[in-house]
Amino acid sequence: MPWAAGGGTDAVARMIASLLERDLGQPIVVVNRTGGSGVVGHAAIAHAAPDGHAIGMLTLEIAMMHWVGLTELTPRSYAPIALLNQDPAAVLVNAASPHADIRALAEALRAAPPRRFKGTGSGRGGSWHLAFVGWLRAMGLGADHVLWVPVEGAALGMQELAAGGVDLTVCSLPEGKGMIDARRARPLAVMAAERNAAFPGVPTLKEALGMDYAAGLWRGIAGPPGLPAEIRQVLGAALDRVHRSEEFRAFMATRGFGTSFADAAGFAAFMDRSDAAMGQALRDVGLAKG
Repeated sequence: MPWAAGGGTDAVARMIASLLERDLGQPIVVVNRTGGSGVVGHAAIAHAAPDGHAIGMLTLEIAMMHWVGLTELTPRSYAPIALLNQDPAAVLVNAASPHADIRALAEALRAAPPRRFKGTGSGRGGSWHLAFVGWLRAMGLGADHVLWVPVEGAALGMQELAAGGVDLTVCSLPEGKGMIDARRARPLAVMAAERNAAFPGVPTLKEALGMDYAAGLWRGIAGPPGLPAEIRQVLGAALDRVHRSEEFRAFMATRGFGTSFADAAGFAAFMDRSDAAMGQALRDVGLAKG
C-alpha cells in the first residue's frame, strides 16, 4: 500500500485484502510503504519477487510521477491484475450560477477571454486540476484559459465555490455531496463513461456535449513484472468476485467510492490511456520534465 494508514486508499485496500483473504483462504497482510509522494510504495510493488505472494495497489499517481521526474516507474513497470475503483471528476457550479447546464458553461468558457473565469478543486498539478485541463484541451481551449485557484483539497474547493470566490469546482461527486445536499452547489456533468448511480441526474460529458472524455482518480491491483499468467488468472478471478460481492459494493457506496472493474488486459489499456492523458496535461501546465 503506497499510502498511509487511515486514508481513503488505505481503507479500500484493507477491505479488498479482507475479502480476498476470505476468498483465497490465505492470510493477507496490508503493509503501508509510504514516502516519496507515493514512489516508495509503488517501487516496492515493482521490485517484489514475482511469486504471487506480494501484490499491491496502484493509484493514479503512477501515471503522473514519472512525468515530473520523481521516478522511472510507469504503469508498464507492473503486471496488471484488476482495476477496482474509479472516482471520476465532475464539474460543479454555485447554486446561484447563471449557467444552467454544462453546455451553457462550455459556451461561456469558449466565449470568454482567457482567465476571465476562475476554477478550483486541488493544488496546481493535482489530479482534479489535470482533469480540468484535459477537458479544456478537449474543447480546444488553452490549459490556462481558466484561472486555477489552488487549494489543499476538494473540501476547501467546495467551500470556495459556495462562497462565490470561484466560478466552478472540479472534484468527485461524493466530495461535493455536502454542498449539493445543502443546495449551495449544483453538479453539471461527470467526466466518466457512465453516470454515477448515486447522482443519476448528472449527465456525462458525452451525453451532454458529445465529448468522449473521461478523467478522475482510480485504484487497481498489480504485481511485479514477470508474474506468471496462472497466478494472475487466479488473483484476477478472485478480485472479480470481490468486486461483485455485496459487502464490497456496500462498503464503497457508503464511503462514496465508485466501483469499476477491468481484468488484466483492460486494466493495462486503461492505465496506458491514463498515462498519456496525465503526461499531456502535465506538459500543458508546465510541470512535465523533458
